[in-house]
Amino acid sequence: MAGVAIEAVEAERLTAKDFKGKVDPDWCKGCGDFGVLNALQRACAELGLKPHEILVVSGIGCSSNLPGYFNAYGMHTLHGRTLAVATGAKLANHALTVIATGGDGDGFGIGGNHFTHTARRNVDLTYIVMDNQIYGLTTGQVSPTSMRKMRTKSTPFGSVEGPLNPITSAIMNGATFVARGFSGDPKYLSDMIMRAIRHRGFAFIDVFSPCVTFNHDNDFAFFKERVKRLDDDGHDRSDWKAACEKAMVWDDVIYTGVFLERTDEPSLGEQEPVLAAGPLSSRPPGLTKEQANGIIARMM
Repeated sequence: MAGVAIEAVEAERLTAKDFKGKVDPDWCKGCGDFGVLNALQRACAELGLKPHEILVVSGIGCSSNLPGYFNAYGMHTLHGRTLAVATGAKLANHALTVIATGGDGDGFGIGGNHFTHTARRNVDLTYIVMDNQIYGLTTGQVSPTSMRKMRTKSTPFGSVEGPLNPITSAIMNGATFVARGFSGDPKYLSDMIMRAIRHRGFAFIDVFSPCVTFNHDNDFAFFKERVKRLDDDGHDRSDWKAACEKAMVWDDVIYTGVFLERTDEPSLGEQEPVLAAGPLSSRPPGLTKEQANGIIARMM
């Protein structure tokens, strides 16, 4: 009987293909976002998750189309508002595994304010940013992570602005899991995503996902010859100072891996007493039908 039970469990376990959406990605051939999508699919399968247990939320941009290519609940929201919507969904049903996805423009430009406060609040969700250092969907303008002197449609003579460092920003704002991946190293990225989803609190992964159409400076070859795994250096994930120092290294070596992982800080949901009785979405409403109709009538 034990053998039959084990076989039943194995039969129920999904594969990465089970998380493939009904719509095929329309990204440019060679786009780094393909690697991120595949890594996320493998991670969810390895964790034994089911599509109905997952919500993927995005904003606007090439990478923000990801929920449509992933088999789970999905929300394609407003530009820069990904984390606000994801926070609301997580608090309404904290039994869901909530994963937010998007790009550097969506997350650090238009959505920079939400990035700061989601990290500060330590909301229990995973945020994966496909960082191509350019606005791709609007055909090639400088983004918050573009390098100084980079020539784009909006900076034809070269950008005079220094780039934002998402890793140090996340650490200083209070994120309790901070990592960096590379779409050209999908196995390592998939392992990071699994660790991030398991983490209790705000888990942020900035992924180098080169744009093959509009960013010819920091392309796949640029990162391939520079990225180095933090694990190979014996990095201490509990040391925030060392994490910041490693995150600021940007030369012949650029580090990938988990920079910081803290378990001493409670998540936002754990500090909300009202959530202790279970997900709000599965409880009966606190209003009578008459009260609810009265509110709706006043709003119409």
